[in-house]
Order: sequence, then structure tokens, then C-alpha cells
Amino acid sequence: FGAIETLLPYISRGETLKTTNMLNFAMLSGVLAVSLVAGRGFCGWMCPLGAVQEGLANLARRLGGEKRHIPGKPSKTRFPTRLPGKADQIFRWAKYLILMLVIVVSAFTVYPPLHGFCPARAVFSFKLTTGLLWSVLIVFLVTSFLVERFWCKYLCPLGAALAIFNKISPITIVSDASRCNHCGRCDIECSMEIKDVPVELRSTECIRCLECLETCAREGSLTLKVLNKT
Repeated sequence: FGAIETLLPYISRGETLKTTNMLNFAMLSGVLAVSLVAGRGFCGWMCPLGAVQEGLANLARRLGGEKRHIPGKPSKTRFPTRLPGKADQIFRWAKYLILMLVIVVSAFTVYPPLHGFCPARAVFSFKLTTGLLWSVLIVFLVTSFLVERFWCKYLCPLGAALAIFNKISPITIVSDASRCNHCGRCDIECSMEIKDVPVELRSTECIRCLECLETCAREGSLTLKVLNKT
């Protein structure tokens, strides 16, 4: 994400922000290449913050007494929970607002706008030198424990930047309306809480984790395909 943070300074002044360099652009190019082919597949399969969130959600279920998760069945544990519908809809826009603010602020700063409170730094750097980073780490861990993929759904600016690729990527999940009986199993299993998954398979919120495909009980109802754009 450092490449997005330093993009405007590099275009306007020919220089990158401190702590960023051309390697950031190379890394972003790789992520964009994956996104062009598989949408937000990076979020669902490669993002380390996503893996931490998934682990914390599973831990919450275990501590809540769930010994074995049954695909397609609602968990009886209290956590991880889901935000009420209205709050969920409103908070979904936060990551897009954060993305826009980061891009605008980057034109007037020396360090990347998220440098002081980046959750990736807080979780993986092992150098929690400020109270702010400690606060970010605690908030990230607690919210991930309480609400499944809280960061992905509501705050991640990289996810916001990659969202549009779900609409154009050739690799996607396809629903067969003649086989789907709208049982709701995939809605229950979706960690991003997409409503009516078989209809919203191109949703910008989808992280292509393929949990819906795995939990589908009707063979051929959901399939992973490479669409022909020609």
C-alpha cells in the first residue's frame, strides 16, 4: 500500500515519501496483476492481516465452546458477531473514505499518511515504539476477535482500491440459477457478510475466499470459472 501512499508525490515531485521506494511500486504491480485476473483474491488468499483475522475469529469460536465448525450452519457462539444492518451498511463506506483521505494527505506530507498507525506495522514489525502503535495493535486484535474480518470489511484502504477489480476479473464464481435453491448456506458462511451471495458474486466486497463454493450443498450450483471476454 506504500505505493498508493507515495503515488501523488512521485508523480508531482518525482520523489517518494520517506520509508517508501520503487520496490513498493513493484510489489503493488504484483498485487494488481493478481487482481486483474482474480479480483480481490489477494485479500482472500495472500494478505497476512486477513490470515490473522481469520485465526482470531476461529479462536473466538473455540473459546465460545464451538469444537467443530459445521459449514453452512450458524455458529452458536457469541463471538465473532456481526454488526446490525444499518451500522454495517454505513461502516462499509469508511474504507473508501480512508483511501481518499490517504491519497489527498499524501500530497502534503513527508511520511506515508498511515505510517504512524498502520496495523501491518503494529502486528508484524515487532517494534511497537509508540503508544499509538500499541493502541492500533490492541484495537485490531480486539475488533478481529469480536467481529469477523472487521478490518477487511470496514477499514482497509487497499481492499477499497482493489474492489473494482471484482467487476472485471475473468476468474470468478458463477451461479447456476436452475440448480441453486437459495438455501442461504453460502450467506451464513460468507466472512464478508454479503447478502444473497448467488446473486452478488461480483460484489466489490467479495474477497474470493471460495467459502461459498465449499459450503454449497448442491453440485454445480456454484462453480469457479474463467470467463471469456471476447
